[in-house]
Amino acid sequence: MDEIPESEIPFPHRAGNICKIQHIVYWLEEGDEVAQRHINWIRRLYSYMEPFVSKSPRAAYINYRDLDIGVNNKNGYTSYKEASIWGVKYFKNNFNRLVHVKTKVDPLNFFRNEQSIPSLLPVGRK
Repeated sequence: MDEIPESEIPFPHRAGNICKIQHIVYWLEEGDEVAQRHINWIRRLYSYMEPFVSKSPRAAYINYRDLDIGVNNKNGYTSYKEASIWGVKYFKNNFNRLVHVKTKVDPLNFFRNEQSIPSLLPVGRK
């Protein structure tokens, strides 16, 4: 990957990344209390692992979505500033370029997920 410049593809992570870590927890029981117990457990594990992962800047890998770092608004429109909270962690300096591409290709933000790249147009599709 080091042979391909960071700016050539959306995935910018190169030298210095030793491995990718994915934290997952599954549960079979139902109920809000059970769910909260498991979510709290995985967050404690995530905090425990913090000294062993990247920092300055903290990075994330888009295929391992971390909804704790932020999500798009439910109404379909999320500002550039709001989305940059997770977008820069996933795409580093490519985030700005990807937002402009998204605005040209999908201006009404039809294709979206919890942490998708936003369109710069102020009106989201509902």
